[in-house]
Amino acid sequence: MATLSLIESIQSIHSSLDRIIQKANELTEDVIRWKPSDEEWSIMQILCHLVEAVPYWLNEIELLLESPGKEWGRGLQNVDRLAAVISTKVDGTPLSSVIKELEELKPQVEMTLKKLDDETLWLEAPSRNPRFGTKPISFIVDHLLVEHVAKHFGQMKRNLTKVNQD
Repeated sequence: MATLSLIESIQSIHSSLDRIIQKANELTEDVIRWKPSDEEWSIMQILCHLVEAVPYWLNEIELLLESPGKEWGRGLQNVDRLAAVISTKVDGTPLSSVIKELEELKPQVEMTLKKLDDETLWLEAPSRNPRFGTKPISFIVDHLLVEHVAKHFGQMKRNLTKVNQD
């Protein structure tokens, strides 16, 4: 994927969040909390994951701006990442509070990404995740924010194609 401009990246993330919020608001509680399988997340787990993941990646960008070259990222087994989707936590979370938190991500995205410019976007640092290696901040923006949020909307839609098939 070609790197989007920072304005396009912000707009893309906002658009994906808006689609996610709109879709979630259209669904019943049963559908939102339904898990397609033991290996797949419910829509509520996807929403809770985004509420945790987007600020995480924005904070990683902030830390890289403060300390260029600092190691960044995490693996799939990160405790905070996993805690955000634990069924017992998710089951007790009202949808309205998750929707509010998703809405609050938009100004956070804008505030952090507007701190970047052509020079800082290309600052490189090593990732804690060995599969990424050394990457520029633009990688975090493009793949771990823009693509990541969009992919979770696709995951929600896939879940919905499986409802009532069991």
